[in-house]
Amino acid sequence: MISNKIVVTNRIHPEVRARLEQVGHVVVNPSLEPWSQQALTEHLKDATAMMGFMTDCVDENLLQQTPTLKIVACALKGFDNYDIPACTARNIWVSIVPDLLTEPTAELAVGLAIALGRFVRQGDQLMRTSSFKGWRAQLFGTGLHNSVVAVLGLGMVGQAIAQRLSGFGCKLLLGVDPVNTMAGVTSCNLEEALTTADYVFVAIPLTDSSIDMLNHEQLVYCKPGQLMINVGRGSVVNELNVAQALEQGRLAGYAADVFACEDWGIQNRPHEIEPRLLAHPNTVFTPHLGSAVSAVRLAIEHRAADNIIAVLSDEVPPDAMNQVVKYLLA
Repeated sequence: MISNKIVVTNRIHPEVRARLEQVGHVVVNPSLEPWSQQALTEHLKDATAMMGFMTDCVDENLLQQTPTLKIVACALKGFDNYDIPACTARNIWVSIVPDLLTEPTAELAVGLAIALGRFVRQGDQLMRTSSFKGWRAQLFGTGLHNSVVAVLGLGMVGQAIAQRLSGFGCKLLLGVDPVNTMAGVTSCNLEEALTTADYVFVAIPLTDSSIDMLNHEQLVYCKPGQLMINVGRGSVVNELNVAQALEQGRLAGYAADVFACEDWGIQNRPHEIEPRLLAHPNTVFTPHLGSAVSAVRLAIEHRAADNIIAVLSDEVPPDAMNQVVKYLLA
């Protein structure tokens, strides 16, 4: 008799659910809206495994009430809202999906840059609100060709962005990263990137040191006409300061797929996107679509399921982010 309870906090593909049902009783959140922390706690109080998503927060508070939990399998790459030391202290495995989100996120980043630089949002609105009579001399934007482009963060996503940009004929590719370098990308510091680049791609993970990295003090260095694209984490930029930079003309445009209100691991995070940012015409936003490719999402869910199945088979999960004392499941 299968006694494991597996809690899945978001909708998953029937294929993935069928695999999990072979090793335990599966409870899935049927709604697009995340469970409240109270509801999540209630579901997890007798659970063996959890498949978590970006809308979840696993902290010491929650873990105190989940005595049977053995693994938190994150169906994501960025795990800043999951307290790994707290899980380790309770012999709970934490796994992520380290590589499947890279390519689609980089694709979207380039798409956002083109949409922002070429006034795609304004052009679409013009077509829908006026009678189109053919070409007119208007909406002259900025192209990637012959531009100076900086990528902030040369991890997997940053490098994938740089690889794609290499095909656009950019004048110069700059990279800001204290650890990683990349062939064909010139290393520089943040101030040099902001004062030089026509496009700035933000691909920095959220850490204690990267919160508010791009704030008023840094944004004053932005080259006039600069366009900024954020696919890293929302809280890496100060959204109010970005709005102010747009209003004052220091930034010419801002595009983002990530927002500070999504960063559940930050206690004082805002609960909405800065209204002045939403109101500005030179912005392009998408609702965290970085990995929103059907085949990719299915692969991510399968990978998270692999980690759960491994632990419930008394094996080390392949994508473990921590080490725990080996145990035998009853």
